[in-house]
Amino acid sequence: MNKAFLPISKEDLNRRGWAECDIILITGDAYVDHPSYGTAVIGRVLEDAGFRVGIIAQPDWKTSRDFQRLGKPRLFFGVTAGNLDSHLSYYTANKKPRRSDDYSPGGKTGLRPLRATIVYANKIKELFPGVPVVLGGIEASLTRLAHYSFWDDAVRRSVLVDAKADMLVYGMGEKAVVEIAERLRNGEDIRYLDHIRGTAVVRSDAQGFNHAVTIPSFEAVQADHDKFNEAFKMTYEESDPIRGKTILQQHGDRFVVQFPPALPFESRELDRIYELPYARTWHPVYDKQGGVPGFATVRFSIISHRGCAGECNFCSLFAHQGRIVQSRSRESILREVRLLAGSKDFKGTITDIGGPTANLYEAGCEIWEKAGACRNKHCLMPEKCRNLKLGYAQTIELWKEVLKIPGVKHLFISSGLRYDLLTEPYADEYLGALSARHISGQLKVAPEHKADAVLKLMNKSCFATYEKFAGKFKQINRQLGKNQYLVNYFISSHPGTTLKDSLELALYLVERRMQPEQIQDFIPLPMTVSACMYHTGKHPFTGEKVPVAKSFKERQLQRALLQYGQPKNRKLVSEALDILKRGDLKKIFLSRTRGIKSGPASNSGKGNSENSRRSSYPSKNKGFL
Repeated sequence: MNKAFLPISKEDLNRRGWAECDIILITGDAYVDHPSYGTAVIGRVLEDAGFRVGIIAQPDWKTSRDFQRLGKPRLFFGVTAGNLDSHLSYYTANKKPRRSDDYSPGGKTGLRPLRATIVYANKIKELFPGVPVVLGGIEASLTRLAHYSFWDDAVRRSVLVDAKADMLVYGMGEKAVVEIAERLRNGEDIRYLDHIRGTAVVRSDAQGFNHAVTIPSFEAVQADHDKFNEAFKMTYEESDPIRGKTILQQHGDRFVVQFPPALPFESRELDRIYELPYARTWHPVYDKQGGVPGFATVRFSIISHRGCAGECNFCSLFAHQGRIVQSRSRESILREVRLLAGSKDFKGTITDIGGPTANLYEAGCEIWEKAGACRNKHCLMPEKCRNLKLGYAQTIELWKEVLKIPGVKHLFISSGLRYDLLTEPYADEYLGALSARHISGQLKVAPEHKADAVLKLMNKSCFATYEKFAGKFKQINRQLGKNQYLVNYFISSHPGTTLKDSLELALYLVERRMQPEQIQDFIPLPMTVSACMYHTGKHPFTGEKVPVAKSFKERQLQRALLQYGQPKNRKLVSEALDILKRGDLKKIFLSRTRGIKSGPASNSGKGNSENSRRSSYPSKNKGFL
């Protein structure tokens, strides 16, 4: 099996005997040939379909040299900002430059431009006029229509318009990109490639798009908050691959046309994608720089499924992977485990088998297959729908089989889990097996907040559900004689969160001797319900008004209360308590700023070892191209 890297230079082309590439993929990430990296997946899928593919990783956008490294492709350039939005790669939630970039060699920052998708596409158009440009990846996927940009505090046009690109692939784009390549190879003109699922294009008129849904124009949503929410609601309702319709949105004298999402993958199709001949490491050109830091977290982990039925309002996953869960077969996962176990660097531990939500592997619903995800109700809220069948029995058997493979000593689940799917008796065997053998001391869960009004706006279960789970987890570990803890993720400043709500959560943390070292400051990601609430101050589905902490000071005060134990926050905590007229609490909070060395396992965590930092995008399978 050929595990050579895809070409990155003219010398690589010569070694393969190629005069040119059919397709050149340009990415804002370093080149890591692993199925957790979107560019690698798209490159391998195209290679498997018979195309000659080259990779240009992190080109210097200030010059032309890197973009010309592989010459002119025969069919098209594919452009992606990488596994993260380029702003998220560069800035924190408070718009301060990050100290490192996990997707760059040596963690070095500044190796990709802001709005990399637009910058790369415009550079290609300048250097290679007439060569088609196809956009993809998470940055393009979530900005395919008019959208709110947190970084500009403004509504921006579709990235297709600003990038002057020919097409955009959104979501998990393997099917779409292969169809584009095949149709171009067959002599079709990219200007007329319509009705490819999972793509968007710009057209001069709306003729020929029968039964399409027309949403408010860019100009309308830019000027009117209610129109913005109306456009979002209409788009959200058409985002299902089975029943979704084509969407039209006017931008000036042109139309952005979004075709329905790609159809879900069958297990055999996913199996093939994840078993392609990846080198499963970074390209050796990065060896002298210490490699690519982010690779360490996925090196011995396995992606088992895609999609998430949870629909958390702040998460971009719904807009990118969708609600319908698609799972690999057990046999395919076991083959990948055997491959990893045979690696000379494998030390005996599979660090994860999971996806967006680990305990949704093999989840399914008969309605998904026939009519798509339901339009007017959620799979998990306010409680799990009786039609959603979980794959707990299959998962437990998978775990048992993994541990039988020679060389595998441990299998840990490090993907986050939905704790609301672990509170009822049907989950007892799953949670017992998980706690007994598959937790490396800490289990990731996401209560997000304590105030139920805030949790409702997040589309999350009420806090009592979390406490029920935490108690059950504690009881099971006591029975097992284990001392294991919960890693609790919390979000500060989500729309609807007041300073009083933050105090309520802070008091909960104090009571349980928890001092989170890092809190996820809310970032309004494009095409999410929470971003609509942040921008418009209203819920896009109900129209109810939602209080929003927008100023830096408001956000700072909320975060300080949750991180009351840090000495640098003493003044801010005092100020927040003065605003709330709760001076009586100062002694309780400020006496704890020296930190807590340890804490009881209780139902909440491990004192100040809690670490609530996480990416604002799903940790695996962030999207392709």
